[in-house]
Amino acid sequence: MIENINTPNDLKQLKIRDLNVLASEIRDIVIDVTSKNGGHLASSLGAVEITLALHYVFNTPKDKIVWDVGHQAYAHKIITGRREQFKTLRTYAGLSGFPKITESEYDTFNVGHASTAISAALGMTTANDLLGIKSKVIAVIGDGALTSGITFEALNNSGELDKNLIVVLNDNKMSISKSLGAISTYLTKRLTGPTYNTLRREIEKAIKGFPVLNEPALKLAKKIEESFKFFSPGLLFEEFGFKYFGPVDGENIEDLVTIFENVKNLRGPVFVHILTKKGKGYKFAEENPSKFHGIGPFDIKTGETLEKNKRSSYSSVFGNSVINIMQDNPKVAAVSAAMLIGTGLEKAKISFPDRVFDVGIAEQHAVTFAGGLAISGMRPIVAIYSTFLQRSYDQIIHDIALQKLNVVFAIDRAGIVGDDGETHQGIFDVSYLNLVPNMVITAPKDATELDALLKFAINNNYGPFAIRYPRGESINFGDQFADTIEFGKWQILNNSDSSDICVITYGNCVKYAMQAVSFLAEKGIDLHVVNARFIKPFDTQSFLNILKTFDNIIIMEENTYIGSLGQNLIAFAYLNKLEKSPKISHIALPDAFIEQGEAEFLRQKYGLSTDNLIHTVYNLLKK
Repeated sequence: MIENINTPNDLKQLKIRDLNVLASEIRDIVIDVTSKNGGHLASSLGAVEITLALHYVFNTPKDKIVWDVGHQAYAHKIITGRREQFKTLRTYAGLSGFPKITESEYDTFNVGHASTAISAALGMTTANDLLGIKSKVIAVIGDGALTSGITFEALNNSGELDKNLIVVLNDNKMSISKSLGAISTYLTKRLTGPTYNTLRREIEKAIKGFPVLNEPALKLAKKIEESFKFFSPGLLFEEFGFKYFGPVDGENIEDLVTIFENVKNLRGPVFVHILTKKGKGYKFAEENPSKFHGIGPFDIKTGETLEKNKRSSYSSVFGNSVINIMQDNPKVAAVSAAMLIGTGLEKAKISFPDRVFDVGIAEQHAVTFAGGLAISGMRPIVAIYSTFLQRSYDQIIHDIALQKLNVVFAIDRAGIVGDDGETHQGIFDVSYLNLVPNMVITAPKDATELDALLKFAINNNYGPFAIRYPRGESINFGDQFADTIEFGKWQILNNSDSSDICVITYGNCVKYAMQAVSFLAEKGIDLHVVNARFIKPFDTQSFLNILKTFDNIIIMEENTYIGSLGQNLIAFAYLNKLEKSPKISHIALPDAFIEQGEAEFLRQKYGLSTDNLIHTVYNLLKK
């Protein structure tokens, strides 16, 4: 059946019962492709029926569906003309893992971060009114979005503006990990409570018992409905000014089609609450939805991932270090924003449940919450991916740095992350943190140094202290490259007084520099290599010595060049003009959003590689 579905208009030729067969075929495609390419499997499997019902009822792309986060949208991509391309999902030059406006007219808003859908959809429907455009706008959010402040800002504004906006809540009781917080607890209690369910059954019986729905009967039914709302999960959304409908069985396409038909022409903001199962249709994803939220290639028959890490990931190293630190220091706490598993903190949560906090998809709150911990005598570690830390920028400045609070920022997935593309590349953190007074920025060269920097940050009082580290397997250079951390001091990794070239680098790029050292040594070329593990403040004395000693300096870093360490060093060299002026080459990422693709491929493409470093050295020696 799926071969005949190239646009949503083709769906409308089917009978509603046929959509169940189509849903099964779509799930097979999603499971097959993600088993090869990796991706956000569980979320998309749970949203198949919602997707089909929405496109069946509404006139897309004239009517606009705005997806929250976007990892629910695989079925949406398949039925909107991209079925044949779907096998390229999350590969270089292939389909994005998220909605992307340049990819399809059915993708209405770029999205990779959570909780933006209602705000964007409200803006769209308001624009429709101002421009005289007659179309519907539907925001599809996950219940994890209900832990985020921007969602409630949008709900509040929606009720005030009273626009014809439809919000669909895909409630699977999960975000990435289990949804946390009062809102999730509220919904769960209301939906599972005996009072709610008993009343619902009795009210249904009473209404069905009416011989005819004449005017008195309708008034009575209305009063019963209004009384029932006190016990209903819809009370919260009614208070925001929405007409609430639900909860609806998200696996029953007939019911979904009926309710969407019923609400599509209602005036004012409408909230449809749908209960779904994350991972539906694939046993292993249903049993372990957190594992299959975002997963690499896996064996369909066993559910086991195919990529077995030979070494621990940096996230795992960080998680183990946190446990050791918390065992030694009862004042240390850890904070995550719906990323306990991704950041490696899940074991620490088990060991120290009272000192490890998952605040939900609420990065702004996470940072200011940590500020409250710090100002009261605790030593908080905030673990957030680089791309998501951007969302808390004002809190970093206003609530942490301004007061010079001792908060450690563990910035996971710093640098290129690969297949998730533009929205997830962690290539801006050095730049946006460099602007902030009192902020310390560091990057470990290996797992041992990550552990050492964490302990150094916790045991000293330098104010906000950022430690950025990459996604993927950790490396260790061995004891010969381990030394005592000194504040603001760099480390010489390969000392060469005879060389004309000094390489200054940090973090993930250190390995490329050391590989270049080994290769060039065989050619009789020596490099002086410095590990600039303190990015801010940088080691001014060491850099002055380098400027006086070497004819050529290569700065290599996995961050956009604007606002980078390299730019700061070049400016410093210009302002401190010496009699001898070395040539400075800067290898960094361009002023651009970096596309999706395998991480090492992208590093090669943008020059962050051993080969490019060696090529740069050869070019300098020719001159």
